[in-house]
Amino acid sequence: MTTPTPLPGLVADVSHARLHARPLAWPETTPPDLPAAYATALAVRAARVAAGEQPVGYKVGFTNRTIWPRYGVYAPIWGTVWQNTLTLVDAAAPNAAVVSLAGLCEPRIEPELVFGLKSEPPPACTLAQLADAIAWVAHGFEIVHTHFPGWKFTAAQAVADEGLHGRLLVGHRVALPPGASAGMLAQALSDLQLKLYGDAVLKDQGMGAHVLDGPLQAMLHFVQEIRATPGTPALKAGDVVTTGTLTDAWPVQPGQTWHTELAATGPVAGQLEGLRIRFE
Repeated sequence: MTTPTPLPGLVADVSHARLHARPLAWPETTPPDLPAAYATALAVRAARVAAGEQPVGYKVGFTNRTIWPRYGVYAPIWGTVWQNTLTLVDAAAPNAAVVSLAGLCEPRIEPELVFGLKSEPPPACTLAQLADAIAWVAHGFEIVHTHFPGWKFTAAQAVADEGLHGRLLVGHRVALPPGASAGMLAQALSDLQLKLYGDAVLKDQGMGAHVLDGPLQAMLHFVQEIRATPGTPALKAGDVVTTGTLTDAWPVQPGQTWHTELAATGPVAGQLEGLRIRFE
């Protein structure tokens, strides 16, 4: 039987893999379970904050049930988004950006919907209370990566590997109007249709309902889960939360251009725009 690596060793391994873009070679028992994995991720987060990095929100992964069998992960996970991994498209600029893949291992692109908070959601909040705590919604791309070769890992390993987060590009933000109906917003985002293109070739199609029945529902699940994880910092105004990929995650490399086309209706969802990203 393999003995799980103690927490300091796990933290050192993850930090070294990130800083040097090196693979991890843990056995399946390291870390042994999700609580140990989140303890590792939070310790890595604390070390990064101590080194001067600034957390700006969270990513929620594996909310798309259609891809669970491909990766062997059958429940959502989450990790930290950092100021130096986040790119916000200027509201006055085209909905496009150039993003570097430097330092990432086996990067893949995920088209997602992203929320920005204006306040901390209350404990045991309803969908309506959650919507009241949200300032805006946007379409974005998360660039995920893994230090486990070939994208082969357990759920606990994915969590410990900082939730597989690499970069986050957030497109034009659409403000939620005061008193917006949470039910109507949830349905409109669930019904949203998306096409993903790589170098002008259609690669995949998805919809909002793929992520735990809808992005707002996925956000509610995350708000409940994060509070159940010991030692997790509270959500706060200004935090950015990306809610999971609407399609499969596709390999990317420098020199490529990817873009999306969206089809949605409603006063908020209907204002979301397709997004373009070029990698260098």
